Amino acid sequence: MKKISLTIFIFVLPILQMLAQERCLTTENLKKLDASWEKAQLELDFDTLDSLLAEDFIWVHNHANTIDNKTAVLERVNRYLKSNNRNTKSRISKDVKVIILGATGIVSGYTVVDRGPVPTTYKFMRTYVETNGKCYLLANQTMAIPENEKD
Repeated sequence: MKKISLTIFIFVLPILQMLAQERCLTTENLKKLDASWEKAQLELDFDTLDSLLAEDFIWVHNHANTIDNKTAVLERVNRYLKSNNRNTKSRISKDVKVIILGATGIVSGYTVVDRGPVPTTYKFMRTYVETNGKCYLLANQTMAIPENEKD
C-alpha cells in the first residue's frame, strides 16, 4: 500500500505542479496582471509593483529616451509618494491582445494616460514570464502615438 501511495505521489505531484504553473500563463490571467500593472502605477502601489516586476525588469520608454530597471521604477514611486505627485488622473488600456508561447506571454495594446491637459496614447508591449508557478513582468516597451496619427 505504501508503494502504491508513493508511486501515485511521485507521478501526481509533478503533474499538479505543471498544472499550477500553466494556470499563471493564461490569456485571462495575463490581462488581469497587466491591468494590475496599470492600476499599481496609477495608485503608486509600491508593494504590487515590487511583487510583479522581475528582478531583471527593463522598461524602454518612448524613443528609448529613458530606460528603467526595477529599482528605477520603485524609486520613482517612492519619490512620487513623498512629494504627493498624483498628477496622473487615469490609465486606460484598450485593444489588449495576448500571445503565449511556452513560459512566456506577450501582452500588447494601447494605454491612454491622462496627466492633463490632453491625454497621451501609448502603444505598449509587455513580456511576462512564468517562474516557479508565478508570473512576473520582465519587460515593457512604450511608444507615444503622435496626436495626428490616432484613429
